[in-house]
Amino acid sequence: MSGESSRSLTIEQALSLLEVTPPRLAALTDGVTPAQLRAAPAPDEWSANDVLAHLRACADMWGKYIMAMLAEDTPTLRAVNPRAWIKQTNYRELDFQPSLHAFATQRAELLAVLKPLPAAGWSRSATVTGAGKPLTLTVLSYVQRLALHERPHIKQIERIITALNSGHE
Repeated sequence: MSGESSRSLTIEQALSLLEVTPPRLAALTDGVTPAQLRAAPAPDEWSANDVLAHLRACADMWGKYIMAMLAEDTPTLRAVNPRAWIKQTNYRELDFQPSLHAFATQRAELLAVLKPLPAAGWSRSATVTGAGKPLTLTVLSYVQRLALHERPHIKQIERIITALNSGHE
């Protein structure tokens, strides 16, 4: 078990958080212009567009690992930092709404696999290398990681939108 037991989520909690992320982002950014979504609230800070690009990169990598664990018996996976992966994508250049649509579609596909997963599926594991000592991680641990990781980034987008709106009053 990971050392994050105080931050662990049940399967139902994790699935619920993953499910609400795309509509929550859509609601937060409704009526916000593409230029505002690309605007950073301060130098060296991310724009809403940058945050979404980061969320998509994490969903790509961690979702790929989840699918590999479900497809193979205890695969060995090499960790790829989402911050490195994002450089191989065009996510930061995309407009927010089409990028959010792609993120929502990807999330729906992941949830379609996870929701009917039998109990044994959640404990399927992989050995993850490339980020220090090899770790044994499970489908559940990656789903929890993804759900917990998105929460502060949703709040970050909320703060960005609030800062933009207060600057235009």
